[in-house]
Amino acid sequence: MKPQRTFLYWIQRIRRKYLNDRQYMMMLSVVIGFLSGLAAVIIKNAVHLIQRLLTSGFDTEYDNILYIFYPVIGIVITVFFIKFILRQYVGDGVPSVLYAISKTKGVLKKHNMFSSVISSSITVGFGGSVGLEGPTVATGAAIGSNLAKALHLSYKQTVTLLAVASAAAMSAIFKSPIAAIVFAMEVIMLDLTVASLVPLLLASVTAALTSYFFLGMNVLYPFDIEQLFRMKDIWLYVILGVFAGLISLYFTRVFIFFQNTFSGINKWYWRLGLGGILLGFLIFLFPSLFGEGYAATNACLHGKTNTLFDNGLFYGFKDNLTAVFILMIVVMLLKVVATSLTFGAGGIGGIFAPTLFTGAHAGLFFALVYNQFGFDHISETNFALVGMAGLIAGVIHAPLTAVFLIAEITDGYGLFMPLMITSVISYMTIRIFTANSIYTIQLAKRGELMTHHQDKNVLSMIDISKLIETNFKIISYEATLRDLVNVIEGSQRNIFPVLDCDGQFRGHVILDNVRQVMFKPEIYDTTYVKDLMNVPVYRISPTDTVEEVAQKFQASGKYNMPLLNQGKYLGYISKANLFGQYRSKLKEVSDY
Repeated sequence: MKPQRTFLYWIQRIRRKYLNDRQYMMMLSVVIGFLSGLAAVIIKNAVHLIQRLLTSGFDTEYDNILYIFYPVIGIVITVFFIKFILRQYVGDGVPSVLYAISKTKGVLKKHNMFSSVISSSITVGFGGSVGLEGPTVATGAAIGSNLAKALHLSYKQTVTLLAVASAAAMSAIFKSPIAAIVFAMEVIMLDLTVASLVPLLLASVTAALTSYFFLGMNVLYPFDIEQLFRMKDIWLYVILGVFAGLISLYFTRVFIFFQNTFSGINKWYWRLGLGGILLGFLIFLFPSLFGEGYAATNACLHGKTNTLFDNGLFYGFKDNLTAVFILMIVVMLLKVVATSLTFGAGGIGGIFAPTLFTGAHAGLFFALVYNQFGFDHISETNFALVGMAGLIAGVIHAPLTAVFLIAEITDGYGLFMPLMITSVISYMTIRIFTANSIYTIQLAKRGELMTHHQDKNVLSMIDISKLIETNFKIISYEATLRDLVNVIEGSQRNIFPVLDCDGQFRGHVILDNVRQVMFKPEIYDTTYVKDLMNVPVYRISPTDTVEEVAQKFQASGKYNMPLLNQGKYLGYISKANLFGQYRSKLKEVSDY
């Protein structure tokens, strides 16, 4: 017996003998938390190892031509791995999870359990300007999905494990168990019930402990609060929130623009060449864009701007305040361009790290400008930290995640109030311009975003072919009332579709509308069906989605509608049958 089958057999045996459904989900959550934590550890260590090997000998005072080539080499290796070795689509972290929940009943392919780890490690390790949280979330979700499939779990259990695994991955990669739970509710849109909360807690804690064991217990971005929150600074945090919201809008619009631009290039090697070369030159000019940008973000949290100049052409200007301001603006605006080029060329990564990078620079820039004008002195480090939360709230559309994430990864709990103010203002600002986050905007445009709307999600699970009813007696368009009466006598239905000699649907006769003439034998042979039938305004096509069918029933007020394929009669769909299926599916996704 194979080890995998032995393991699954052992789990199922324990379930049957000792555990009910909720206890079973708790046990699986611990397993998934540990495996997701290991994935985060592997991906982190792999990236750090590659970057140390490539850049450990660089002199910070001089530019290095290798910055042009490293990102290109990394993306070339990644593309070749995906295209010629894996030969399957890898997908984008969080959007791929949302798509799986919406369209594939929570199913993710087996290769996603390792492909994102390999491809993102190479991409980021060689300098691709993206993060690691997206691939880690995709890996964790794939582990949860495939474990659920192997154990034959229900749809609700499968979706719960996907959300649990996503939370575990976030918890491990950022060492932030609380923010990970909020992320699962706010971004993955898991319904918070007792049945889902406990598995989330178990997976998140297990993943964080796994990360602590291998990577240490230190926070991701060490931070010391030098100035406590002051009431008189509230208006500044509000303005920072608006500023962060507008930068978030810019970030989102530029990212989507590049996504659309590169998706319009049919040849993969043209995408690779164009994106890779532009990215290489961009990183050569501004080396702080290299990789995740951890060092640059950490420098901002300590009020330092040296990373803007290290290893670059402009190192000699590092003490020039004007140069600092100009370079901060340029780097802040170009980070999303570098991120978009990385994705466009074929690299694999996440959005969180570039968002944190941009937010830290935006917050520090805001404070430096304010202090330069001499109105008052505010803490530059505090505003850099709060700026990170503002960008997360705006770009991801997740203000709660932003507050808890930044507090956890920096140990900045003492700034909870400004974190909340700036996050909610940033979120409100970007919502004026767009209703969807950077994760969901493309899915929503294609009508594939169901996780944020339970009714749509349930309707999408219904197979329209199983709603078709065909036990209706057909009557000819040229038939008389006598023919109709004979057909009615042998029918149990009250609707009679009318077809012409070519099988085209012309209308239907409704029993209630002909009861009066049915009892007048003298007009049987002089009255024709075509004079008694109704032509329905609302009709259903095989290409209609179940959601569109439900909307037609609501708009028409009818209880039955004909299903036609280019005018050919296929049957009827009833409102009772549709909503019966809806209730059945709703129970399926709501219960274990």
